[in-house]
Amino acid sequence: MSMRSSRVWMMALAVLALSAVTVSAQEVTLRLHQLLPAAAPIPKNFLAPWAEKVMKESNGRIKIELYPSMQLGGTPPQLYDQVKDGVVDLIWSLPGYTAGRFPGTEAFEMPFIAGTSAEQNSQAAWEYFQKHLQGEFKDVKMIAVHTHGPGLIHAKNNGVRKLEDMKGLKVRGPTRAVTRLIESLGATSVGMPVPAVPESLNKGVIDAAVVPWEVTTPLRIAELVNTHTTFAGNRSLYVAFFMFAMNKAKYDGLPADLKKVIDDNAGMAASKWAGKVMDEGDIPGLEAAKKRNNSIVALDATETARWKKAADGVVQAWITEMKGKGLDGKAMIDDTRTLIAKYAGAPQ
Repeated sequence: MSMRSSRVWMMALAVLALSAVTVSAQEVTLRLHQLLPAAAPIPKNFLAPWAEKVMKESNGRIKIELYPSMQLGGTPPQLYDQVKDGVVDLIWSLPGYTAGRFPGTEAFEMPFIAGTSAEQNSQAAWEYFQKHLQGEFKDVKMIAVHTHGPGLIHAKNNGVRKLEDMKGLKVRGPTRAVTRLIESLGATSVGMPVPAVPESLNKGVIDAAVVPWEVTTPLRIAELVNTHTTFAGNRSLYVAFFMFAMNKAKYDGLPADLKKVIDDNAGMAASKWAGKVMDEGDIPGLEAAKKRNNSIVALDATETARWKKAADGVVQAWITEMKGKGLDGKAMIDDTRTLIAKYAGAPQ
């Protein structure tokens, strides 16, 4: 090799080495968009700390900007398409806000199937996602899936003290599965994203809402209702299924070491963390209701059994609907029950 050729070869190696350094030192900014106020438990105690952890573990090469309360525009049902299409890089939302688009998630939202601990439910949810939902969410990189704690009924006036009290009430529901449950119990369901609940209660658009304790604090729901109805046993009237997802192309474009940072903060541990935050968020919601001397109505086992019987048809109708879509709804329900029992114990 001539001296000139040797010199050219050395220069080429230097350029390659510099390129490798540039790639390994690549920095990326991710925009995280979601619907809740920044002070709500999930944004404050899960999404913000998660972002800090990722930024720290990437040595500052991943920067995450937080946009609560739909600050980047659009409506909550549009969040999934925003992240799928690359309008934003990360979103936290409910698959159920886009009715019927992610039918497999609805197994977790069926009445009296999920447990009463979001942390336990969320571990079951991640296992369920891995088995049943990867096809439904193939267009995104899933960071975590989780549920909230027990959904309960927050109502004006004398509230709901027995099944018959549901008749004639206009009740907000978060998802298609839950609005069907509300209808099966004799009430009129009104679907809406959770940020719309306070104004709807205040203006009389709805008489009641089903939400967990956790979200009642930032939305000040205890100030707008008089009663809160809970149920006996270790299964919830319902829970909602949540997703924390990343744009797939953005993830795929990361260098291997930054992909690892994301992967290390995704999956079972992240799902469990989000569920734990939901459980912890329930505590101040309950305390706020007690402080206002609102009535906490605890239905006994006999009355709860009446509600379960009234809601049985919702599960069977869903299984039949899934069969029509070519999906094995019974297997999804059976697996959900098995996974919930794995983490929460047998139904009581």
